[in-house]
Amino acid sequence: MTINCKGRLIDLTQPKVMGILNCTPDSFFDGGKYKAEAEFTRQAARILSEGADFIDIGAYSTKPNAEFVSEEEELARMVPAVGMVLKHFPEAVISVDTFRTKVAKAAVEAGAAIVNDIAAGNLDDKMLQTVGELKVPYIMMHMRGTPQDMVKLTDYDDIIKEMLLYFSQKIVEARSYGIDDIVIDPGFGFAKTLQQNYEVLNKMELFKMTELPILAGLSRKSMIYKLLGITPQEALNGTTALNMVALTKGANILRVHDVKEAVEVVKMYSQLQVSGS
Repeated sequence: MTINCKGRLIDLTQPKVMGILNCTPDSFFDGGKYKAEAEFTRQAARILSEGADFIDIGAYSTKPNAEFVSEEEELARMVPAVGMVLKHFPEAVISVDTFRTKVAKAAVEAGAAIVNDIAAGNLDDKMLQTVGELKVPYIMMHMRGTPQDMVKLTDYDDIIKEMLLYFSQKIVEARSYGIDDIVIDPGFGFAKTLQQNYEVLNKMELFKMTELPILAGLSRKSMIYKLLGITPQEALNGTTALNMVALTKGANILRVHDVKEAVEVVKMYSQLQVSGS
């Protein structure tokens, strides 16, 4: 449960919080909010001051039916964003949310410490080899298809069984390329119906069979706001509730838009663990 981030060992037996920092114009919650360097670094400062252990930078919106972004445009967004954060906060541990090899490599060379891939290498056949060569932790998510067509790919006979098979195959492949530190992400909202998302969350402890850390990305997603009949902007309370459920089901990292509230959830969960021991 320890990952090596540029020589810094981070123990995930105590849950950690990953703050989301998007440099995209069309993300479902905060798209287009952080354009200038001052706005971007101000948000990075807030994420860190509220207690995030990681900053996850995204330069390609992966919401359902998201617009396609060229590799050149993603690179032009991502690399300067990594540089801006590290210029102001050199001790920040940065994860880069990308499924493209060139973007991952350029971002790590710019100082990023983790690659977070929604496709687990399925959308770029050089990704696993490249991450192995870069010697950085790798977050592999479960998804079918692409952000443009995943909403149509929700036909499962047994979703948990199929996800476990998917992860077992991808883990073996990643290990073959020398990737030592792997985190798995069930991919809430990716190629899953609302009901399937809740089934996966309800049975998430089964993914502990992989003996790997688990990241839960539930923040303000449609499984919350569609169920409650609200907007993503109104979904903080639902996010907090599901984050606590995720921790009880074995999550080691919470990936969130709202760091302060997630850090509070982790603190309360940790107190429950202490009180119950």
